[in-house]
Amino acid sequence: MRQLTKNVDGQRSIHTIAMLGNHLPRHCGIATFTTDLCDAIEREVPELEGFVLAMNDVGARHAYPPRVRFEIPEGDAAAYRRAADFLNIKAVDVVSVQHEYGIFGPKAGGHVLELLRDLRMPVVTTLHTVLAKPDRVQRAVMDALVGFSERLVVMSGDGKALLQDVHGVDPAKIDVIPHGIPLVPDRRSKEKVGAEGSSVILTFGLLSPDKGIEYVIDAMPAILAQHPKTVYIVLGATHPHVKREHGEAYRQMLQVRAERLGVDANVIFHNRFVSHEELVEFLGAADLYVTPYLKEEQSTSGTLAYAVGCGKAVISTPYRYARELLADERGILVPWRDGGAIGREIIGLLDDSARRITLQQRAAAFGRTMAWPIVARRYVECFELARATHAEHGRAGLAARALAKRRPELPEIDLAHVRLMTDDTGMLQHATFDVPNYGDGYCLDDNARALLLMTYLEEAGTEAPAVIRTLATRYLAFTNHAFDQTSGRFKNFLTYARSWHDEPASDDSHGRALWALGAVVGRSSDPGRRGLGVRLFHGALAATEALTSPRAWAYALLGIDEYLRAFEGAGNVESTRTVLAAKLMACFQNAHTAEWPWFEDRLTYCNARLPQALLLSASRMGEKEMAAVALRSLEWLVSQHVGGDGKFAPVGSNGFHVRGQARASFDQQPVEACAMVSACLDAHRVTGQARFLEHARHAFQWFLGQNPRDAQVYDARTGGCRDGIHADRLNENQGAESTLSFLIALAEMRAADRLAAELTIRS
Repeated sequence: MRQLTKNVDGQRSIHTIAMLGNHLPRHCGIATFTTDLCDAIEREVPELEGFVLAMNDVGARHAYPPRVRFEIPEGDAAAYRRAADFLNIKAVDVVSVQHEYGIFGPKAGGHVLELLRDLRMPVVTTLHTVLAKPDRVQRAVMDALVGFSERLVVMSGDGKALLQDVHGVDPAKIDVIPHGIPLVPDRRSKEKVGAEGSSVILTFGLLSPDKGIEYVIDAMPAILAQHPKTVYIVLGATHPHVKREHGEAYRQMLQVRAERLGVDANVIFHNRFVSHEELVEFLGAADLYVTPYLKEEQSTSGTLAYAVGCGKAVISTPYRYARELLADERGILVPWRDGGAIGREIIGLLDDSARRITLQQRAAAFGRTMAWPIVARRYVECFELARATHAEHGRAGLAARALAKRRPELPEIDLAHVRLMTDDTGMLQHATFDVPNYGDGYCLDDNARALLLMTYLEEAGTEAPAVIRTLATRYLAFTNHAFDQTSGRFKNFLTYARSWHDEPASDDSHGRALWALGAVVGRSSDPGRRGLGVRLFHGALAATEALTSPRAWAYALLGIDEYLRAFEGAGNVESTRTVLAAKLMACFQNAHTAEWPWFEDRLTYCNARLPQALLLSASRMGEKEMAAVALRSLEWLVSQHVGGDGKFAPVGSNGFHVRGQARASFDQQPVEACAMVSACLDAHRVTGQARFLEHARHAFQWFLGQNPRDAQVYDARTGGCRDGIHADRLNENQGAESTLSFLIALAEMRAADRLAAELTIRS
């Protein structure tokens, strides 16, 4: 082991270390690792100051110890940037990142790059997972993470080889430091774990369907036939993410399987996250340890490291980490999903105590190199080297951004007012100030908008899944209730007494419902919502060609574009798109002039949806002339929505703008700003032209005070949005349309920021 680096005065070059990762009492392997590593460094190198920035999963808070000085909600991009400022102000010497794709939001954990790119100190990243076949986003995030890190730590030679082969990392930049293990006394008390007089097979760790526990249960009848006094202990709670999505279905399946095989009395489940002291007792009592995991790419396993380090005889499937850790006859590998093979090896070891003891001795000897005191000193050595290297060449070539050049931060998504406006039926239309108005009941328009918003948020993965599921299901149920299968049309207005009073609904509400349904099909990962979305979409599609409103055509085209994200090539859907896009083109050809390149002889409401729908359709259809018309009309519309002071100023709804007549300046409504944000963001995605992104930002700032009254239209106190700007005042009512318009625009702006970050990573 290299000697720890010190300066000319014999002092360490690092004094303060910040650890970024999960931390107990959060229940997961990364939290246990981070806690144990911090504890070990404190014991072995007490002169170093250390603290933790803890990641919180969506909607969760934990009672952390004082060492945790900053908490980051995983989906909050702004919190990562605030954390970077916190670290820079604290003048931390080294930041140690515990990296796992699933703990940093959103997809593939890209938000962590928002923190790293602003740091002024060296970063050492421990990679708990290195994938042999990362997808496009995972590869991009990992490549950027490698670039931002002064050094990388992996826990196996296989992990190092993957970094070199898959990501082209210089091997000199990589340290192989084993997973630390606790010093476990040789305790053999089986009474404390309820297994007195029995042979004990143990598996521990958070339960999930990829753990393969069922194959050990399948082996139990054969094992018990030879060794009837044997118990299999499954120790650990269900993984929180699995439990949130699927409840205890996996554990219940295992219990039913054990009952069906008649071995339930010998299979013991301890459904809890155990303390270190409890784990020591179970490990001491175990005769054999089994990891029957199903994923070959698993490059680290803390539970396997513990078992080997504690001198257990281990049987495992041949995932990457197991192949390396159990090499040189330190354990036994069995084929994937093979209960028979697991049974034969367990029986063999229970029959042959000499062989079992030999395995235990080899494992224990290897485990002595993995003890936390040794691992802690290896980490401090790595930190010293990173600090020295960083001091030599700085962070040249990294995409660090000066604080002064940051874009203004976007507000957080706040669903408080949406939830207040939503009851068991759906979303209410209107509010008096910020109080829901029951008298005006509900409408399909607003429930479709709300469904669209929930689908955007579901895809982003930044909000609590249970909240999104509840609200999205409710809005979809309203849409389903509004659909008349006989006519293929929707109803729109539902009274608070739950009676419909318009049949059929307006063209616009039909188109908007189709748009929301298309988004559910194209973006949602929930099979139930997608299935109903497909059914309703096709049920309502046929009626769209008979609609007469250009905006209804545009909304339907936006829905078709969303639908085709999932089912590209659907003939009847593409056929309808061709018809509706041609209708919009005909409107433009009939109405436009050189000075008025528009689809109608007036600007009214949701204007930007017309060029937006045409542009997206043209992009998919490969129609260059159609795309040119869409971009020309959008550019002109942008020019018409700029006030004398240069701020975004949508056409007023109190008269609109008829060609050749004076334009109405008020009442300006949120739906216009939302439409412009969406259209310009799509134009930026299609063309890559930066000016459209700036147009979108300009329009979004209207909500935040960059408007003729210099007033916040968005109400940060409630999470709602005021209904518009009059000539002399704000409209203080916070109805559904306005609030949803703001939140949809905000969700799209945040998605654009994530896309921009991804493009920066790729470049």
